Amino acid sequence: MKYIFILAVSILFLLAFGFKSQGQALEATMTMSVADNTRGVDKKEMAAKVKAEFLHAWNGYKTYAWGYDALQPLSKKPHNWYKKSLLMTPVDAFDTMLLMDLTAEAGEAKELIFKDLDFDVDMDVQNFEVSIRILGGLLSAYELDGDRRFLSLAEDLAQRLMKAFNSPTGMPYRMVNLKTGAVSGEISNPAEIGTYLVEYGTLSRHTGNPIYYETAMKAMKALYALRSPINLTAEGINVETGKVTNPESHISGCIDSYLEYMLKGSILFNDQELTAMWTPTIEAVNKYLADPTPGGLWYGHADMYTGKRTSTSYGALDAFFAGTLAMNNDLEKAAALQNSNFRMWMLEGVEPEQMNYATMKVENGSYILRPENFEGAYYLYQYTHDERYLEMGKTMFENLVKYCRTDEAYAAIKDVRTKEKRDYMESFFFAETLKYAFLLFDDSDKLNFHKVIFNTEAHPYKRE
Repeated sequence: MKYIFILAVSILFLLAFGFKSQGQALEATMTMSVADNTRGVDKKEMAAKVKAEFLHAWNGYKTYAWGYDALQPLSKKPHNWYKKSLLMTPVDAFDTMLLMDLTAEAGEAKELIFKDLDFDVDMDVQNFEVSIRILGGLLSAYELDGDRRFLSLAEDLAQRLMKAFNSPTGMPYRMVNLKTGAVSGEISNPAEIGTYLVEYGTLSRHTGNPIYYETAMKAMKALYALRSPINLTAEGINVETGKVTNPESHISGCIDSYLEYMLKGSILFNDQELTAMWTPTIEAVNKYLADPTPGGLWYGHADMYTGKRTSTSYGALDAFFAGTLAMNNDLEKAAALQNSNFRMWMLEGVEPEQMNYATMKVENGSYILRPENFEGAYYLYQYTHDERYLEMGKTMFENLVKYCRTDEAYAAIKDVRTKEKRDYMESFFFAETLKYAFLLFDDSDKLNFHKVIFNTEAHPYKRE
């Protein structure tokens, strides 16, 4: 009876006083979730599981959407972004298949690409998405496979996309017609203006033609020149006039990959101009956007001119910044932010598109199979070899399977609070999410992390 009494008193104590805050309760849950795996992660077993799930989703695409951009996994229907397929899923997935030693599947995708991929089509496309997915995928395919037809396709596409840069400022329009070169979308953002250096520089390296890198660099410099006196970047920019249309600054979507490419470009091409741009930029980001709280390190939103906090929103796209901090040799902040990333994932079992880190409440419950949290765990593991990142990856991957797997493929989630699925599976699920999950556990020598730079779609390019 004495032990029952003690147990009862303990329970009453916890009920009476509880956790001091919701943040502490979540922190305890997160810690226990990782601790459940402290017996060690079998990397070989996990890599095989990721590979098997890739095949599951890929076979669904092959069965119901072969030759189209993507599969709608619930209705089992094919989907194209534009009036003609750009083979987004095969192009995006190809290098992942090579890294997973899926030789037969890669061979089928390669045959389809060379048979059907044609850019001489009268249709407007989004410059940014087509660049990171299709141009980026073709370039990594060339580097990993060696077939020069991939490079020829990449150069053909780049010459068409480059017409988007014909603005008075040199910053690209959002949309460009692949056949006519007609442009539209002068109101843009840093991500869609400054995320071309990695692909265009790689193309210049392989073709010997500097025009591609010069074009992307001109846009990057024009954008950098529009920073505020305290070195923060605006979310909205008019590419014709250079005027700021939205002065909010952050690391979220619309700005994220501009920051990423400034650092990655400086490393990949040993470009000191980019290094000189990156130094004041990251200092301003850490001074005005970083927000250390009792619940962890986050990055918020601020007015670009004053640095005053405007929002405590943080989301799935922001999670990329842990890897960027690690690449910048700031492992302390990188580790702290990845802890926050994992905490965001565990808030509802799968990360939301957007949450408020001040209240730890979901603001946008959508999850569209995004990769950035896996990316952060992968980068941190590569730099530290700390097994807790394997444990994070294992937990996240198991939840991904639990909540997003369908009979034929994988599906996005309408709201992580209800776990209702959505008829949506983007090509980046193959290119990024499953690639980073696989590479986190992979022990082969297929890819040396320290000898490549990944584009923002996770397509790797060799460092020289």
